[in-house]
Amino acid sequence: MYKTREKGVYLITDSRGLSEKEFYERIETACREGIALLQLREKDSSTAELLERGRKIKEIAGHYSTPFVIDDRVDIALAVGADGVHVGADDMPVAIARRLLGPGKIVGATAKTVEAAKKAERDGADYVGVGAIYDTTTHANPVRTSVETLAEIKKAVDIDVFAIGGLRAENLDILKGSGVDGVCVVRYLMQSEDVEGDLKRLKEAVEKI
Repeated sequence: MYKTREKGVYLITDSRGLSEKEFYERIETACREGIALLQLREKDSSTAELLERGRKIKEIAGHYSTPFVIDDRVDIALAVGADGVHVGADDMPVAIARRLLGPGKIVGATAKTVEAAKKAERDGADYVGVGAIYDTTTHANPVRTSVETLAEIKKAVDIDVFAIGGLRAENLDILKGSGVDGVCVVRYLMQSEDVEGDLKRLKEAVEKI
């Protein structure tokens, strides 16, 4: 079963507004500076684009031994040799993703309730992402999840739990006492003007909680 190497930062990609060069440079900087997990999530990309990006990111992530998963697409994960997938509530069921990928790959899931998290664990998930903690522009009309629910989920499962949704180095105090294994960020790093500096500050903030 996958476990994070350290309490840390889970980066989810978002190429909007970035050149291809900027996109890969930000990902490489994040991997070099130490993130717990990396997810390729590009909802507007074609299958061909996902394959190309997946192959390039797999090479970058592999160089830094960064675990790398694909959002939703088991076929893309298998094609590029990714370490696994992340499936949301409306994506492929965790149990099917696990069966297709086998026991040696990472399967992550989204969970907003204790019941959903426990089911994901039973079905073979290695971790759950829980949120949105704050409002976010990454998802349309995100449903907020309380920190109390986040803490209850962490106590209810033995797999890793990541908080997600509008999180930044400056607002992580809200997670104190929740026991989370890390935080997921998208725009905080993908739109950062100082990826290395912002990642350092975010990792320090995660350690404090």
